[in-house]
Amino acid sequence: MVLLPGLDGTGELFVDFIAALPDRWTATTVAYPTDRFLSYADLRPFVSAAVPQSERFVLIAESFSTPLAVWYAATNPQNLAAVIICAGFVRNPVRRWSGTVKALAKPWVLRLKPPRTIVEYFLLGRNIPPDLLQKLRRALHRVRPDVLSGRVQEVLDCDSRDDLGRTTVPLLYLEAAYDRLLSPSCKEEFSHLRPDILFKSVPAPHLLLQREPQKAATVIMAFISSLPPSPSA
Repeated sequence: MVLLPGLDGTGELFVDFIAALPDRWTATTVAYPTDRFLSYADLRPFVSAAVPQSERFVLIAESFSTPLAVWYAATNPQNLAAVIICAGFVRNPVRRWSGTVKALAKPWVLRLKPPRTIVEYFLLGRNIPPDLLQKLRRALHRVRPDVLSGRVQEVLDCDSRDDLGRTTVPLLYLEAAYDRLLSPSCKEEFSHLRPDILFKSVPAPHLLLQREPQKAATVIMAFISSLPPSPSA
């Protein structure tokens, strides 16, 4: 199992989800540089370097990393068993609010500690466990503000629909039932381009793997168990 992180890019926020997985699974977490901005195209080698060369594996992408997972899947590697998208998108996910998001994603704004109300509303929901809030703030603090700002711009400019249309591996889309960040059209685009995609809803806000790691792990493991065996098996 290879995990691609959200906007922070550190991979540190996967700890609780990994702990919820069965012991027999090995999870590799990809981390992106925190001190320099890299475009989606520049981040592709980080994905290629992290995946197994021959061993069968599952690729899990969280939000920001969705275009990277879709790009990699579109290359049709023989040992990729499936792709799991967590609250993801293949095109600007906040179309109506693009101008507002762009204005708020300036480096000087991102230097500030995000208010709890904003974190609750858009990312982690109400009654956030204190340790989870600290983990999120610590992960974001590790990343330079200009890097975060550049990643937000990448999200607003992305369009990976062609890549998604070229994918052939089984796809699972984990939808955050209480997502207040993504437009409903994000899910619709996946359904249009891959009618065979499986949708599963998790009762959680946008950061569903962090807020409901055990529920997400249960859904993901059920999906993996349903996959056809390897051709060589």
